[in-house]
Amino acid sequence: MDGAERVRQIFNDSIQLKLECRDTLATAIVDAAAAIAAALLADRKILSCGNGGSAADAQHFSSEMLNRFEMERPGLPAIALTTDASTITSIANDYQFDEIFAKQVRALGQPGDLLLACTTSGESANILAAISAAHEREMRVVLLTGRDGGQCATLLGEQDVLVCVSNWTTARIQEVHIMVIHCLCDLVDRQLLGQDT
Repeated sequence: MDGAERVRQIFNDSIQLKLECRDTLATAIVDAAAAIAAALLADRKILSCGNGGSAADAQHFSSEMLNRFEMERPGLPAIALTTDASTITSIANDYQFDEIFAKQVRALGQPGDLLLACTTSGESANILAAISAAHEREMRVVLLTGRDGGQCATLLGEQDVLVCVSNWTTARIQEVHIMVIHCLCDLVDRQLLGQDT
């Protein structure tokens, strides 16, 4: 297979997975957007976290909320827990890497806030700890994950929302996650601004 054919195959794989997820994840995405909007309407905030590419997704979501997505509106309270290098490295150094998000959730999270947790595998120890910390703080969780949901999915309660991309290729899962994030931003904006979804 030459390079161009390989590129076409990657595009086709991504397109096929997105088409599958369009049908299987639509309800979960709507539920997740409703949970986020409800928190914002109650004057609560959204905390987001992830590792690697999922950290970039958490930051992307936060920036779309805090600045704007596609419609003009006031900034919305969203904080990516992945961006403060001094905080992350001090927690990892003084305690352990597994606590880098959980300690922030315990310090910044309030009842009624929401945690958007991103992990393609569902097995990240620091995401598991963050979910547990969010529940301790009486926060809802929206989990973006892949594969079979992993251990993270098993921690979710009835008030939480699971958005699981049923695939085992990290890159393809991440490609769907960014689409999910854009859907969330669009639905939240429409709900907050009173436009039809």
